[in-house]
Amino acid sequence: MSLTTNPRTNDQPTRTVSPAHLPRPRLTLRDRYGDRVFNIAATAVLLLSILAVVYPLYFIVIASISDPNAVYEGKVWLFPSGITTEGYERIFADSRIWNGLGNTVVYTVLGTAISVCTILCGAYALSRKDMPGRKVLMLLFVITMFFDGGLITKYLVVRDLGMLDTVWAVVLPGAVGVWNLIIARSFFEHTIPNELREAAQMDGATDFKFFFKMVLPLSKPLIMLMVMVHVVAHWNSFFDALIFLNDDSKYPLQLVLRNILIQSDVSSTGTTGGDIESYAAAQRIAELTKYAMIVVSSLPLMIALPFMQKHFTKGAMIGAVK
Repeated sequence: MSLTTNPRTNDQPTRTVSPAHLPRPRLTLRDRYGDRVFNIAATAVLLLSILAVVYPLYFIVIASISDPNAVYEGKVWLFPSGITTEGYERIFADSRIWNGLGNTVVYTVLGTAISVCTILCGAYALSRKDMPGRKVLMLLFVITMFFDGGLITKYLVVRDLGMLDTVWAVVLPGAVGVWNLIIARSFFEHTIPNELREAAQMDGATDFKFFFKMVLPLSKPLIMLMVMVHVVAHWNSFFDALIFLNDDSKYPLQLVLRNILIQSDVSSTGTTGGDIESYAAAQRIAELTKYAMIVVSSLPLMIALPFMQKHFTKGAMIGAVK
C-alpha cells in the first residue's frame, strides 16, 4: 500500500492498493481439479479403446498357437497354453494357400493401380471448373451411391463383356469408388490453385504435362491415401471372386481360406457319433486352422499399415472438406 497526492485538488493523499494486496478470488472445485479430472478421464478412455482394439488381435495370435482344449476351458487369455504350431504347419503345407497368396498379390497390385489411376484422372477432370458438363457427370456418379442395379444385373454385365473367370472380373467392376472420387476431387479443388495452372500454361505446359509434372507431385498424400484404401479393399475382397470365378486355381487367398475352413467344419461334423476320437481330432484341427488362418490373412496388412500411417492420416486430413 502507498500514499499519493491528488495533483488537481492538493487534498489529502489517497491510498493506492497494489495488486499483491488485492483479495484473491475463491477457487471452486471445478477450477482446481477440472483439468486434472478431464485429463485422467480422457487418458482412461483412450487406454480402454486401445485395449479393446489390441486385445482381440493378441488373443487370436496366442489362440492360434495354443491347445484348443485350453482355449475352450478359458485358460488362454493372457499367455498361450500348450504351445503348438500344428495349425500353421497344416495351412502352409497346403499348396492352395501359396497359389491363393500369389493370386491375391496379383489382384491387389493390378486392382490398386487401375483404381488409383482412374480415380486421380477422373477427380482432376471433375475439379476443373472449365470442364463442360462436370456437374451433370458428378450427379451421375453420386446417383450410383444410392441406387444399384443389383447382383444379377452386375453378373449379366460381366458375363456379356466376356470377363467371367478372368482377373478382370475381380478388379474392374469396383474400380472406381464414388466416395474416393469425391475425396480426390475435393483435394484438387482446395489444394491446386488455378493461378498455378495459368502460370504453367503461360510457360507452354499442356494439360497433360501440368497434371503429370505438377499436380501429381503435389498430391503424394492423396495418392498414398488412395493406395492404402484400395490395397486393404482388394486384399480382403473375396465376394467378387466367389461370384465370377469358377476355376479354383484363380481363387484369392481369402476365398481359399474360407473353403479350407468350411471343409474343416464339414469334416468335423461329418464323423459318426460312435467315433468320438475322430470327431475330437477333427474338431481340434478345425479350431487350430481357424485362428491360424486369421493370422495368416491379416499379418501382411498389419505389418504394412504402420509404415504408411503417417501418409494415410495426412492424406485423409488434406482431402477432407474444410
